[in-house]
Amino acid sequence: MFGASLTGLDRKKLRRLLALFFLALAVPTGILVYQAYSQLKWEAFHQYRLLAEELAARIDARIVQLIDVEEARSFAEYAFLNVAGDPSDSFLQPSPLSVYPPVSPVPGLVGYFQVDAEGVFTTPLVPPAGTPASSYGISAVELEQRLALQHRIEQILSRNRLVQAGRNETVTSGEGGPDAPHVDKTRRDRDATPQPALEDRALSSSAEKAEESLPGQAVFDRLNEPAVPLEQEKKDQAAGTLGRVEDLKLDYRYQYRSADDSGRAISSPAPAAAKRMRKERTALPEPLGESGSALSGRALSGGTTSPSPSGGEIRIRTFESEIDPFEFSLFDSGHFVLYRKVWRDGQRYIQGALIEQQPFVHGLIDSMFQDSAVSGMSDLLVAWRGNVLSVLGGRDAQLYLSSAQELRGTVLFQTRLSAPLNDVELILSVNRLPAGAGARVIAWLVAVLALVLCGGFYLMYRLGAGQIDLARQQQDFVSAISHELKTPLTSIRMYGEMLREGWMSEDRKKVYYDYIFDESERLSRLIENVLQLARLTRNNLRTDTKPLTVNALMEDIRARVSSPVERAGYELNMRCEADAAQSVIQANPDWFAQIFINLVDNAVKFSAAAEKKVIDIGCRRLQDGVVQFSVRDYGPGIAGGQMKKIFKLFYRPESELTRETVGTGIGLALVHQLARAMHCKVDVINRDPGAEFRIEAALVSNR
Repeated sequence: MFGASLTGLDRKKLRRLLALFFLALAVPTGILVYQAYSQLKWEAFHQYRLLAEELAARIDARIVQLIDVEEARSFAEYAFLNVAGDPSDSFLQPSPLSVYPPVSPVPGLVGYFQVDAEGVFTTPLVPPAGTPASSYGISAVELEQRLALQHRIEQILSRNRLVQAGRNETVTSGEGGPDAPHVDKTRRDRDATPQPALEDRALSSSAEKAEESLPGQAVFDRLNEPAVPLEQEKKDQAAGTLGRVEDLKLDYRYQYRSADDSGRAISSPAPAAAKRMRKERTALPEPLGESGSALSGRALSGGTTSPSPSGGEIRIRTFESEIDPFEFSLFDSGHFVLYRKVWRDGQRYIQGALIEQQPFVHGLIDSMFQDSAVSGMSDLLVAWRGNVLSVLGGRDAQLYLSSAQELRGTVLFQTRLSAPLNDVELILSVNRLPAGAGARVIAWLVAVLALVLCGGFYLMYRLGAGQIDLARQQQDFVSAISHELKTPLTSIRMYGEMLREGWMSEDRKKVYYDYIFDESERLSRLIENVLQLARLTRNNLRTDTKPLTVNALMEDIRARVSSPVERAGYELNMRCEADAAQSVIQANPDWFAQIFINLVDNAVKFSAAAEKKVIDIGCRRLQDGVVQFSVRDYGPGIAGGQMKKIFKLFYRPESELTRETVGTGIGLALVHQLARAMHCKVDVINRDPGAEFRIEAALVSNR
């Protein structure tokens, strides 16, 4: 039925039908796979977004923890000497911030500093002016290093117009003496100026305090003020930023696509609690002048006097200070500054730490980013007020196939850090999206499905094309068999009528009788081939073989093919080696003879135009226990591309419209099937000239 239904088709129409059928299955399948991948992609995007939020929260918590450590520092720690224990004990020790080199959990720390109300710069690294450094166990070499770091901090602040260079205290490395103490004129004048007591000063608002501050500290008030565009552009160039965030053309489409269970868009870590001004009591050592008066400040309570390590006397006074929360800003030079304002005796002090930008970013942010899962699929941009300070690249990861490329540059998560670093932005952008848990399963399913679809449709095409060719060959076979049957029947009828009417002489009658006999034999062979083919196609062929000598088979073959060969005008040469002739093989004599009849008929048919009209039939014994039979003609041979096809059913090397030879296309196919049924091997090779068919049969025994 299938073959009959394809008789009106050709290969081109079959390809079109199968292509439409393939698209009908492939398009919805592709849509389903695409939707599955899209869902996995967004699930992975949402998962990594949550991880990015958790990373930002950890970074923020770490920075808040460090800021809390700095917030806990007292006002006195920014001086070189601190009062340890009860102030009445007058026990002095170096400040924790006086360690050299500076030790701090804050990465990139350059050093701590203090700027008083008159703009005088000091650091806890250097002993008070006029105090020999050796009395504190500081060598001359270390003192030089401390002074160099002090000078560096002062120069950075000076370049950013926060202090005036040269307005700081100096210290000598000697052991003391008349010339050992030395304070610059500004410091002497400032310390000699009486200050109002703290209890006489009414607390004012922050705005009033800013108005009362001296011009030397006014720049600190403007550090975190919004800058006009031109000033901001100059500041960006001075800070060495990498450009504006908006210039990167990041994709914000999916920034708020994911939401938590409450529907709230995930955007930033929870803000830290707002910090307020705090008050503290601080005991400060103050050196006494030559007259025995303190060099600076008024005490909240009465003080005590104790000897200093340098040999002079130091008065310890207790003060009450008001300390504002820390602020964070970026200098024009590219340094970060963490600073706070401290109010003491109506005067404002600036205390803080100077921080290198890139060590701070890499030490606090990059280290945590590289240890997180999101570093495998995103880049982290650190920005300050919209200016990119640093781009931290993530680790390589397995790609989420090609579909993830559409997310390249998409913002995964963006947030600001908690105060005082609330001007610092963390922006995580996707550069590659790692495969989700089900992506590999879907990839395998897609591969298997594609293989099944492509392989199945290819097999269907081959099957359909084969059925189309078979239907066409069957049509050709019907036409050929009709011609093959009609020609001998017409000849037999014609010669029979002539013999019946008695129109020829007695000597011609024998010729006509022989012709009628030969045509009858030809019809018998043709019908036997057709019946044999029918049995083969129905799998009803019964293998009935028995041991036979090669000599007996060759004699039977001679008897059956000699007469047709001679009447066709050919010479028959049969040669069989002696050892092969006595060999015994397992064969069916009728099938064996039919094989050679078909081969001889094929040789006569295709070598009709040959100059040498000879058919050679031979047999010889091979070394591996096999007898090889051969049938050779001296015709044009067989084209190389047709040697495997000629044994196919209904195959003919010539077109039905142009072929010059007769035949049905079943002779060689029947040869191949009968040889296989007797466990023989059939093959063909080209000779010069002609073609030679070979049949190899295994030996049973020898006589």
